[in-house]
Amino acid sequence: MKPVIQQEIAGCAIASTAALAGISYTAAKKAAKNLGITAADSTLWSDSTHIRRLLRHYHIKTDKYETAFTDWQSLPDRALLAIKWHLEKGTPYWHWVVFVRDTDGEYVLDSKKALKQNVRTDFGRIKPKWFIGVR
Repeated sequence: MKPVIQQEIAGCAIASTAALAGISYTAAKKAAKNLGITAADSTLWSDSTHIRRLLRHYHIKTDKYETAFTDWQSLPDRALLAIKWHLEKGTPYWHWVVFVRDTDGEYVLDSKKALKQNVRTDFGRIKPKWFIGVR
């Protein structure tokens, strides 16, 4: 899998969906807009409902519930990870990334534009709070 770089500050859910679907950020953004989902809506990164709807649009199935992160070995071969989890005025927020385990190994696709390397293997620095398994 290849990373998709987010084109908007809060576009990590759109970029993560694009990476999983194997499409461009622009295509995923257009589909999201047609579903009434935009990166400007803070619930895109404080609730899993919108990203699940966007993934369903691309026929990508996810686990029904979020699962607390315990260790990297316990993750399924594909997962959306909630990292950089924090509270703002009592509301939780996070950054979406994609965990992948395949023939190339284990890595995280991080859509953050400012990163020098968007394929990450620095697992000790990534602190997932929970994940959604992707099938």
